Amino acid sequence: MNQQTKFSRSFILMTFFALALAFSSLAASRDYYQIQVFRLTGKVQQQKVENFLKSAYLPALHKAGIQKVGVFKPIESDTTSGKRVYVWIPFKSLDHFAKTQDLLEKDQEYQLKGIDFLGAPFDQKPFIRKESILLKAFSDAPNFFVPNHKTAPSERIYELRSYEGPTENLFRKKVKMFNEGGEIKLFKKLDFNAVFYAEVVSGSTMPNLMYLTTFADAATHADRWAAFRAHPEWKTLSAIPEYKNTVSKSVILLLHPTDYSDF
Repeated sequence: MNQQTKFSRSFILMTFFALALAFSSLAASRDYYQIQVFRLTGKVQQQKVENFLKSAYLPALHKAGIQKVGVFKPIESDTTSGKRVYVWIPFKSLDHFAKTQDLLEKDQEYQLKGIDFLGAPFDQKPFIRKESILLKAFSDAPNFFVPNHKTAPSERIYELRSYEGPTENLFRKKVKMFNEGGEIKLFKKLDFNAVFYAEVVSGSTMPNLMYLTTFADAATHADRWAAFRAHPEWKTLSAIPEYKNTVSKSVILLLHPTDYSDF
């Protein structure tokens, strides 16, 4: 074998391993998500926030390359109805998150369309406070899923859950329960149409994880959860000692998507 042939084979092998590594890295990449929570005094502020989201913020995010943004409000029976708006935004990485913020600051069309909101005077503020939660997708659900419900947005039930852990190690056990334990797989088997499962990497209540399941209507929501609680796989999984006492507080929010939400 001559020297040129050896070099060619080595080059091919190196190229193959480099491509394999690149594809492996790509396959393992996990989304990041931001959840913004607007806290409002009532209908006047809600209208200001929604006008801003619909006419300025979502169009600017779309222009920046983020095509699926979720906007949700509590169901009518919730005591926070009319006083909260939730915005969910997916990112490919933390760098993508940072670059998107820079793009918005430099987007003159966005700044102009959103001026009534962004430049509101101190005594006419459009919200009380805005909370930002940053999350990283679970390994068994590395990328988000967009449901395709045929019902009207006002009929759909989107359930956002937050599970806080008592300690870091116990929290990790709950994350393991979703991934290696098979809880995500069971949700998928029972058609919960989850948009995401993720751990909070920056937020006001940590450690905790959050996930968003979606249903065509209230009846489907009730049926799916009844099936989940009665399923033998859940009974077996929830009885494993390793997963006991891994949640110190759970927060369950039932939401409707707005008519201008992307899903």
